[in-house]
Amino acid sequence: MIPLRLSVTALTLVVFSALLGGCKAGDVAPETTQMAVSVRVAEVTGGQAMAIPLRFSGIVRATRRATLTFQVSGTLTSQPVELGQKVATGDVLARLYNPALEPARDSARANLDELLTRYEQARREWERSSQLHERGVVSEQSLEQLAARRDGLSASVATARAALAEASQMLAESTLRAPFDGRVEAQLVENDEFVAVGQPVIRLSSPQGREVEVRVPAYLLDHVSLGQSLPVWSVQNRSLPAGTGTVVEIAQAGAVRGELHPVLVSLPADTLEPGVPVEVGIVPDQEAATTVPLLSVIRRPEGVSVYRVRAGIAHRVPVVVERIVGERVVVRGAELSPGDQVVYAGMTRLADGDPVEVR
Repeated sequence: MIPLRLSVTALTLVVFSALLGGCKAGDVAPETTQMAVSVRVAEVTGGQAMAIPLRFSGIVRATRRATLTFQVSGTLTSQPVELGQKVATGDVLARLYNPALEPARDSARANLDELLTRYEQARREWERSSQLHERGVVSEQSLEQLAARRDGLSASVATARAALAEASQMLAESTLRAPFDGRVEAQLVENDEFVAVGQPVIRLSSPQGREVEVRVPAYLLDHVSLGQSLPVWSVQNRSLPAGTGTVVEIAQAGAVRGELHPVLVSLPADTLEPGVPVEVGIVPDQEAATTVPLLSVIRRPEGVSVYRVRAGIAHRVPVVVERIVGERVVVRGAELSPGDQVVYAGMTRLADGDPVEVR
């Protein structure tokens, strides 16, 4: 007698075999179709001559500025101005005390007075002796000696006058005055501190005129000229449109390889405050440039490339990056043409040859 469990199993196998035998090869379900990757694309631009400026950074500064120093040493006694205060030409900015200055002036004045007295006496003696010489009382030799003494004292008087002027000027140098109308930018020494000759004490700037200095490589000096207008962008607020600056100074190219050369650009009045970082644009030449969005460029071990979309299929196209211009990149690629569509969003799930759905 056959067990019931074995008979049920055998019946199941028979039924399954019959079902397989009744199926045809064409009745097998095909493979699932590959899903399209959702991406966003942008157009490749270029093919025409474009002016692409190179940007160089600099700091806005006052056109007229000065770091003031004393020509004598001493102890700083007072600064009758405050930081940020506006001053006029000739205003007193600082004073120092040097115990040797006033005595030196007084000594030079006393020496001059003494020499003037001796000179006047020698001149009168020569005049009297000259009259006596005409009468034959005084010899020619004595008269010449008196004249030599008079002339020597005259030279000494001139030297004493110069010494007094120098001593008076040194005493005047103990008072620091504003050389032009401006504003106090910095006070670099505190009261009662010792100040050496030439040590910076106060920094002054004029509110009239602004400028920025940028340093450029030597090959760009041929692409700028005096009076040329250049675009200037504020780094702190990039949403502002570019201003316009004028080239006022250009450095000469040097013999040092790789040296950067200063180019001075004047800015319009009442535009940017001193200390504001800016960028100055210089256009080296007009060239045909192909640009793609910065986000569309991908870097892989095999090289830099972009995904170009044609007929709903994404193909990886190798490119060479030349430079970045704002939010776009200047590239070179034999397979890339202006008007092509390149993927800039959705690339993480994309492979070469994948179908895409443009959104």
